[in-house]
Amino acid sequence: MFGGGGCKESSAPGPGPRPGGDRRRIGVVGVVVGRREEVAGKVQEVLSQYADLIVGRMGIPYRERGVSVIALIVDGDTDRLGALTGRLGALPGVYVRSALTGYSDEGG
Repeated sequence: MFGGGGCKESSAPGPGPRPGGDRRRIGVVGVVVGRREEVAGKVQEVLSQYADLIVGRMGIPYRERGVSVIALIVDGDTDRLGALTGRLGALPGVYVRSALTGYSDEGG
C-alpha cells in the first residue's frame, strides 16, 4: 500500500528550475485519504498551496474500502514535488506515493 512521507519545505516560487536547482519533471502522485472527515480540508489546503505544480487531478471515493483516492498529474522541480508529497504524507491517515519520469523540458 501507500506509505506516508516526511515533510520537506521549499520556498521556490512557481514551477520551473531554480537557479542551480533541479530540472522540472512530469509525474504522477497517488494519494489515499483514510480519515476523510478529519483531514479533507487540510489535504485541500496543501493542494491549493501547490496548485502551480498540478496539471490535472482526479478524486474517487472508494466507499467499499472507506477511503478516498486522489490521482495527481504534476510538473515541477523535484524539491517542490518532494515538499508537496511530504506535506501530504505528514497528515494523519494520508498515504502518498509518487512516480516521476525522466522526461524534462531540457532534452528528456
